[in-house]
Amino acid sequence: MQHATLIAKLNEALGWELRAINMYAHYAANVRGIHRLQLGPMFDSEATESLAHANIVRQSIVKLQGIPVTERAPHPITHTTDYSEMLQFSLETETQAATVYGDVMIQLEEADDQDLKDAIEQIYLAELRSVEELRLLME
Repeated sequence: MQHATLIAKLNEALGWELRAINMYAHYAANVRGIHRLQLGPMFDSEATESLAHANIVRQSIVKLQGIPVTERAPHPITHTTDYSEMLQFSLETETQAATVYGDVMIQLEEADDQDLKDAIEQIYLAELRSVEELRLLME
């Protein structure tokens, strides 16, 4: 398979997106107190964004004639009702996803598919924005 390394890295990114969907939905349901007003909708929005990213990555893998993973990244999702811990775990997840997408971007330099590059770059930039937003929320 010509794109085996790229497909493997895209599958790693897909696993992190599938994990993020579950984590954010769990945190949206479990955030408590006054923070629920702001963080509940934010976590719901992040879950929706992760679903959209997963769909784009999944389609990209198929386009490259690969088979998309169906399992989330094995990193455990920690249950907590402490909003600051939720934000910290979210930051860790977004940072890891951004790192993986950064690796994908390097591999895409060799690919001859501008549409694929553009789609993944948009996801990469969204992950970087999420990292910065979470960092600012934690100050």
